[in-house]
Amino acid sequence: MTTVTLQVKGMSCQHCVNAIEGALGKLTGVSGAKVDLDSNQVTVSYDETQVRIEKVKETIEEQGYDVV
Repeated sequence: MTTVTLQVKGMSCQHCVNAIEGALGKLTGVSGAKVDLDSNQVTVSYDETQVRIEKVKETIEEQGYDVV
């Protein structure tokens, strides 16, 4: 299991939290996702054998946010 913290721009409210955590939670191999609005960070725990970090970043961007 790998845990990574990503800087994400554009998050401002609970809707943002729900959108990102919900979308990441649907990815096979992601065991957890936690958004921290104060620091503009998303911490994701995932299994590298099931999902690549590029897919995690793409999923966040598909929700309308920018991974820095």
